[in-house]
Amino acid sequence: MPGSSRVTDRVVLSLIGVVSVVALVVVGTLLLGRAPAGAGGEVAALPAVNAVLNGVSAVLLTAGFLFIRRRNVAAHRACMLGAFGASVLFLGCYLVYHYHAGSRPFGGQGWIRPVYFVLLISHVVLAAAIVPLALTTIYRGFSAYRGVSAHMARHVRIARWTLPIWLYVSVTGVVVYLLLYHW
Repeated sequence: MPGSSRVTDRVVLSLIGVVSVVALVVVGTLLLGRAPAGAGGEVAALPAVNAVLNGVSAVLLTAGFLFIRRRNVAAHRACMLGAFGASVLFLGCYLVYHYHAGSRPFGGQGWIRPVYFVLLISHVVLAAAIVPLALTTIYRGFSAYRGVSAHMARHVRIARWTLPIWLYVSVTGVVVYLLLYHW
C-alpha cells in the first residue's frame, strides 16, 4: 500500500529525530551539566579505545564506499553496518568515559591551540549532525533493500552527504584524541 509506506516513513523518521535529540541531550548534559562520577582511573584506556573505534569506522566507511562503486552491495552493506556498529560502540565508551572521568582540558600552547579548537568544534558540530544522517541513510538503504524502490534514490541522495561528514567525524575523532592525549 502506497499510503502505509508514507506512514511508516513518518514514524521511523520521527523516531530517528527523537533518538537524535536524546543522544544530543545526554552527551550535552554529561559534558556540560555535571561533575564526573570520580572513577577516572578505571576508564583511563577508553579514550584510546574510542580512537581505535573511530579509526575502524573510517576504514569501514572507505571500504564500503569502494565496494558500492564496484557494485558489490552485500560487501557495502556489511561495511556500512560495521561502521555503524563501531560508531555505536564508540558512543557507549564515550559516555562511560565522560560519566566517570569528565573532560580533559587541552594542554597545547601556541599555534596548535586554535587549530585544535577549530578542529574540535567542527568535529562536535558534525558529530551531532551525523546521528540523524546516519540513521536516516541506513533506514533508506534497508527500505530500498526490502523493495521500496523510491527509497533507493533517497538513500543515494542522503548518502552523498552522510559519507563525507561521517568520514570527517571519524578521522577528526582520531586526530582530536592524538592532539589531546599525545601532543
